Formats: sequence, C-alpha cells, structure tokens
Amino acid sequence: MLYRVTKVIDFCYGHRLLNYSGKCRHLHGHNGRLEIDLDSNALDELGMVMDFGDVKAVVKRWIDENLDHRMILHRDDPAVEFLKQQNEPMFLIDTNPTAESIAALIFNFATDQGLPVSEVRLWETASSYASCRE
Repeated sequence: MLYRVTKVIDFCYGHRLLNYSGKCRHLHGHNGRLEIDLDSNALDELGMVMDFGDVKAVVKRWIDENLDHRMILHRDDPAVEFLKQQNEPMFLIDTNPTAESIAALIFNFATDQGLPVSEVRLWETASSYASCRE
C-alpha cells in the first residue's frame, strides 16, 4: 500500500526569463502555490507519512527565507547588478527561472532534507503549473 500526504504552501516571487520572446521576458511577479507530495509504503508510529507541521517547518521556512518576496533570477541576468545596488532581495540560480526550474529547486531541497518527496507542483497562475517528480 502507498500512502501520500500533500502540503500546500503559498508564496510570492518575481522572475523573468532570459532569451524568451514572450511577455515573461520582463521582470514580473507571481502569487505562487506550491503543492508538495510525500509518499511512504508505511505509516509511522502515529499513523502518519509525516506530520504536516514538520513539512511546514522544513519547506515553508526555507521558502520564506530564500524565495518568498524575492526575485528569482539566472545569475547571469543583466538586471542582477542593478537590483544589488538597490538592495533588492534575490535568489540566483544557474538556469532560467522557469516554473519547472523553481519546482526542481524546491524538490531537490526537500529531498536533501530527507523528506520522502514524490512530486512538487508549482502553480504559477490559477490555471498553470509545472511539476517535478522522481
């Protein structure tokens, strides 16, 4: 039997896509919604895959400290230097900051923390999400 729990975490972020011809080439923001699924073949002594509060303590805290209300940008983005001069909070990554890349970033962080993550979905808008799974 496989058990699954899902924690939903809302956060705000900005980004832009380099070498992109659509409107996402401009700096803009999103009210993102993260859904993180954790799977297990067995329940713990309390009958849980994992306590929702523990997921929140690990994942939401990291998002709040690193991604929430920050510009998530490719480290080679020409806007980085100006935003640094303005003391704007940023999180720099080595890839274009697509919804797919951000979902993978969160997936990798959570799995590195030992969470039994099976999938991460990042809703960029109410009708569009990207996912990353094992």
